[in-house]
This record gives sequence, C-alpha cells and structure tokens, in this order.
Amino acid sequence: MNLEFWADPICPFCWITARWIVDDVAPERDLDVTWKPISLFLKNEPDEDSEYFTRMFFTHRLLRVMESVRAAADTPEQGNEAFFKLYWQAGTWIHHDENLDFTAAELLEAVGLDASHAAAFDDEALDAAVRDGMDEGLALVGNDVGTPILAVDRSDGTKAAYFGPVINKVPPKDKGLAMWDGLVAMMEVDSFFELKRTRTGGLVFGDRPA
Repeated sequence: MNLEFWADPICPFCWITARWIVDDVAPERDLDVTWKPISLFLKNEPDEDSEYFTRMFFTHRLLRVMESVRAAADTPEQGNEAFFKLYWQAGTWIHHDENLDFTAAELLEAVGLDASHAAAFDDEALDAAVRDGMDEGLALVGNDVGTPILAVDRSDGTKAAYFGPVINKVPPKDKGLAMWDGLVAMMEVDSFFELKRTRTGGLVFGDRPA
C-alpha cells in the first residue's frame, strides 16, 4: 500500500505520527511512504510578532530545500528518499535536541546530500513547489486542518485522506497497528469525518533516532 504523508518539520505532533508510521506501521503493513510538503507558515500566515513566526518560517525555508533536492533527483524514488532523509534529520534536531540554529548546509551535509542545495533556503521561487504540494493534500481534506495529513488508495481505487492521527506519543506496537488498521477501515466510509477529544498529557518523542 502506498501512503502519502504531508509533513512540516516544525510540528511536534506530525513528528510523533511520522515516527509511528516509519518505525512501527510501515514495516508491518508493507507501506511505501511518499513524503509531501505542508508549510504551516504558508497555511497559517502567522503575524511577524507571533511566537510561531520565526519557527514556522525557518522550516518553511527548509521545505524549499527539500523540494530543491527532490527536483534535482534522477528519479521520483530518489527524490522522495532525499526529502525523507532531510525531514528525519531536521525532526531529530528540532524535537529531540531542541535545536533550531542549524543551517541548511549543515542539514544537507548531515545526510550526505549536495550542500549546494542550501541556496534554496532563501529562494522564494521554490515556494510554488511547496504550495503545490501542500494544496494537493488540502484538496483531499479541506482547509480547516493542520499536519499530519495521511492519504491512501481505497479498495475502489479512489483516494481518501485525513488530518491525523494526532498522538502525543507512539503507542505500544500492537495497539498502534490496530489503530492503523482502524484508520484504513474508516477511510472506506465516505460519511465518516471526525473523531476528537481534548488533548491531555505532554509530548513524548521517545528515543532519539540514531
């Protein structure tokens, strides 16, 4: 099964969901994950005096770099893998090391990619690629959502997507796999839209990726 996953490196809930998918679900459910950009900076348009402005603008510019590397790849598979490597490293630094001071060049070098793509960090021309990728996801779920967005092909061949699941820690593997199976089942139902409860407890990122 192919899973499309829209991510912004700044979102901690997105990061936890990504770890759940990558570490637990993908190996057990034979998922091929295609990574897509969603920029909370473009979507939420925070005011310059907002506490979120600098953080969101930083990872928005990282998404430019990720799209630059994707576009330069020889194949879509290579581009997707490069996007994932950059997202995974950025997420590790941001959420586990509480580091937002690294440069695009340092990020590229850390995962063995051409540091010349660091120029994309300040290249506004790449905003179109980020926005196009984001709009593709929002077209499936609507605008009143955030990240993560997950999409799969249903049994009838149509595509379905949801915002979420929003989790504050990766569940035990057996429960996490059951949650995935339930999510896939709900995607088959056109009339299902939402489950929600008030969040409690803090964020638990788990062990730092190696």
